[in-house]
Amino acid sequence: MFYSLFTDVDGTLFINIFRYISFRSVCAVFTSLILTWMLAPYFINYLRNLNPKGQPIRKDGPESHLKDKKGTPTMGGIIILLTFLISTLLWSDITNQYIWVVVFVVLSFGLLGFIDDYLKVTKRNTKGVTGKVKLFFQAFVSIIACYAIQKFSLPEHSNIVTVPFFKNMLIDIGWLYFIFVTLVVVGSSNAVNLTDGLDGLAIGPSIISFSCFAIISYIVGHFVFSSYLQLTYIQGAGELTVLCAAMVGSCLGFLWYNAPPAKIFMGDTGSLSIGGGLGVISVIVKHEFVLAIIGGVFVLEAVSVILQVYYFKLTKGKRIFLMAPLHHHFEKKGWSESTVVMRFWILAIIFGLLGLATLKLR
Repeated sequence: MFYSLFTDVDGTLFINIFRYISFRSVCAVFTSLILTWMLAPYFINYLRNLNPKGQPIRKDGPESHLKDKKGTPTMGGIIILLTFLISTLLWSDITNQYIWVVVFVVLSFGLLGFIDDYLKVTKRNTKGVTGKVKLFFQAFVSIIACYAIQKFSLPEHSNIVTVPFFKNMLIDIGWLYFIFVTLVVVGSSNAVNLTDGLDGLAIGPSIISFSCFAIISYIVGHFVFSSYLQLTYIQGAGELTVLCAAMVGSCLGFLWYNAPPAKIFMGDTGSLSIGGGLGVISVIVKHEFVLAIIGGVFVLEAVSVILQVYYFKLTKGKRIFLMAPLHHHFEKKGWSESTVVMRFWILAIIFGLLGLATLKLR
């Protein structure tokens, strides 16, 4: 909004500074961060009064969770989405089509997560929206987003996939692009959702991932920088830097209350929307495969579940891990919750640096 107000005004340095993505990104971080700090305490108290029992805890999970996490409210993702949306609308160029594509995906997945959380809380069990319904809705939203991205992109970029580590390696996959985008967005959303099992576990890697994609968005949206690094230039993608910064601020503010021991869980409202946002941003900036590197922690968590399920079926009851997702396996091995979270954060930083390294290694 501020960009639209000042972009056509010839004035002082103070006015002109609103045109810079870097300045608006910093403002977006602090805006969403401060808003989250302001709103979270009231929201937490409201949820506790509304539902003192908090989020239902899995009975087949680690035994300590039944005691330590009992009564903790969920749906904290509402705070993340609200502050993210306000900050994005205030500091980004709202005439940029890519901004609205990402906001559409984030809010749509957030709505799905909210319904899922609501059903879990009201029915007092860990089963909310069925898996098939979730996947159908996510795929439907992803296809709409893919169509919009193709419409707003240059014709030569509409169906291409870029491969990291190779110079100017662009693959046109034609109509398969819709399937590819759906797999990326839905897979990213559910991977973050599976990671959200311990206090602060998912929110830390989310902050790191969005920070990395803020850098990537700025570079691919800048003609000089993208040309120097031999990346595909995406006109208008630079504005996603502000959006990513807004999400970083919201997640940082939420981490203040989600750090062990958590005062609130973000629930599916937060995890599904955060993962969906990461997925669609990677599609817009043509770094889908790099997302798998930057979000390595999310990939490990998702793969651990897939391997566990299929191995269990093939061997009729045997398991690869003591428990899936992967973070529960290490809990079962005797690691404390804080140890698991900190070590997974370290891995997330390493994966993030490796992902950013692909920008130069071509």
